[in-house]
Amino acid sequence: MMEVVENHRVGVDFEGVPPVPPVIGISDLNFSFGEGALRQQILYDMSLAIQPGEIVLVTGPSGSGKTTLLTLIGALRSAKEGSVRVFGEELRGASRTKLALVRRNIGFIFQAHNLLASLTAEQNVRMSAELAPDLSAGEARSRSEEMLRDVGLGDRLGHFPNQLSGGQKQRVAIARALVGRPRLVLADEPTAALDSKSGRDVVDLLQKLARERGTPILMVTHDSRVLDIADRIVRIEDGRIVQ
Repeated sequence: MMEVVENHRVGVDFEGVPPVPPVIGISDLNFSFGEGALRQQILYDMSLAIQPGEIVLVTGPSGSGKTTLLTLIGALRSAKEGSVRVFGEELRGASRTKLALVRRNIGFIFQAHNLLASLTAEQNVRMSAELAPDLSAGEARSRSEEMLRDVGLGDRLGHFPNQLSGGQKQRVAIARALVGRPRLVLADEPTAALDSKSGRDVVDLLQKLARERGTPILMVTHDSRVLDIADRIVRIEDGRIVQ
């Protein structure tokens, strides 16, 4: 029975049950920077599918193409060869409007927290919550406060970024990414600036999001402390998936 359940999860069709469409579907993806003699290929023949609720960790040496892959999936840059489908939408050749609509359903967590210095922690998070069309101003504020409490910053709501440590700033950025209840979370080294306990709290929160809401998590990491939350670990070397 366990094997059958696992097969259903990754979208394998067996009698009587339709396959689950992947949230992310990548096939034959190549990507390069520059043209002509200056062309430098970064990704080679990548194919990958990620299902609802799945937590996939991406590992590999620096410069292997992990972050480039995340930006392509996140509609932050466009693929030129192969296919990148997110939420069933083909991103290769997509219009700016379509790319923007896809991005609105993705929670991004990157190494740089990119907080606005003139806003408090709560205001930085609320700015993201207010993009949700179904939330009133009061609901956006209460959800922002709740999310900051979830990441251990309930006593820092009114603090400005220059009053926070590096790890606290990163937790604000994580709260900002999750407050809109995204359909997909893309995370690039989200625990790099966090101590052991804070890092554990963050990945437990991400795991809860995946399990309770079916939100897939694609996380680039070098942190061996978080490998236990993964459903799969994908290793990239020299622009190729090797494991």
